[in-house]
Amino acid sequence: MHTILTYAFTLIVTIISVFVTLLIKFELDQLFRDPKASIPFHICNVMITMMVAFSVNLVMTVYVFEDEFQVIQQLLILLTITLPVYFSGNILLKKYQAANRKYYTTADGKVYILNEKYLRKKKRFSKFKKYHAFSKTNKSSIRKK
Repeated sequence: MHTILTYAFTLIVTIISVFVTLLIKFELDQLFRDPKASIPFHICNVMITMMVAFSVNLVMTVYVFEDEFQVIQQLLILLTITLPVYFSGNILLKKYQAANRKYYTTADGKVYILNEKYLRKKKRFSKFKKYHAFSKTNKSSIRKK
């Protein structure tokens, strides 16, 4: 039971850590705009996530449940937990950002395609049209008096 609670809590913290590090990575990608710099960011994110997961697992195992902590075994288990969570989170975040991107640019920096969602004007409700027409007629009738 202690092992299940330890790994469940570690998994939750790992998911949060992956989400935060990927958001920071994508902000840095926008800042540098160099596709070759993406690989070191991924390596650093995995290392940071592994350190967070390892420390959470260590605290839960040693201090909370007072069990024996085997470093290499826990490191391998956390690696098998962290890598799939990181890669799936990376794919999901890329899909989300691609779907909500306002425009696409070419290699020379020119705007290539605008997203149709941002080009459409917002439609107002028909109630508001009637309300605005009614308010305009009331103002004109008040001014005439």
